[in-house]
Amino acid sequence: MIFGYLASEMSTSALSQHVCFILVEPAHPGNIGSAARAIKTMGFRDLRVVSPWEENYRTHPEAIAYSTSSVDVLQSSRSYGSLLEALEGVHFAWAMSGYDREFGPAIEPVRAVAEKAVDFVKEKQGNIAFVFGCERTGLSNEQMAMCQGCAAIPADPDCTSLNLSQAVQIMAYEMHMAMMDKTITHDGLYEWQERFAGEKLAGPQAIEGFLAHFEEAMIHCGVLDPKEPKLFMPRVRRLFSRTQLTQPEVDLLRGVCSQIISPKNERSGKKCPKK
Repeated sequence: MIFGYLASEMSTSALSQHVCFILVEPAHPGNIGSAARAIKTMGFRDLRVVSPWEENYRTHPEAIAYSTSSVDVLQSSRSYGSLLEALEGVHFAWAMSGYDREFGPAIEPVRAVAEKAVDFVKEKQGNIAFVFGCERTGLSNEQMAMCQGCAAIPADPDCTSLNLSQAVQIMAYEMHMAMMDKTITHDGLYEWQERFAGEKLAGPQAIEGFLAHFEEAMIHCGVLDPKEPKLFMPRVRRLFSRTQLTQPEVDLLRGVCSQIISPKNERSGKKCPKK
């Protein structure tokens, strides 16, 4: 892949195009399908498979079932006869392994690796790969030697074994988060994070009016004794001060207060005046 723009202009989707996930000799078609789902949910699409035990994994019922909404990634995955062939176009490869070996690159935690990987793509303008070994034996020493870096998932020492697709999901997630941290735009993937951004915050007068209304409602329903208020309202005030109430939220809460003070079926068309 060729970079056609400055690194500073790269968005998360642009960065993800330069990342691939390679499964070496996977034994179970279901793991390949699950891996396809794992990377797609994090914004990646390039899945490569080396010498799978099941040659027809793309159409295998288990792989299709486990890929769920990511069948497109599963079926567009490329298969290779060797890891060296699968590394075509890759400028830096990270081997995924939790085993300390006498030879090979030093092991680093996945979070640190993700940050380095994103910087590599942005600054050095190269493509990267994350290489996962067979479920039973992992990567061989020879396969490890083809990679310039080694990433490990910090796990409980009493239970360090992870399913192949789980490991893919964790690495894909860490890469996704690192890309989000290092780019300005999220490409609209997370519009739900700003779904209330257009609502104006309630001003001091609106807040005070609501608190007075709330106090009246609490007295009316017997929760608050006006003769012995203690710290009830100060605590309520502190509670709502942490929420940064918007005007629509204040209106909603005042509607609840009105209903407590005078239920709709008792109001006979009268509206409880706002304070």
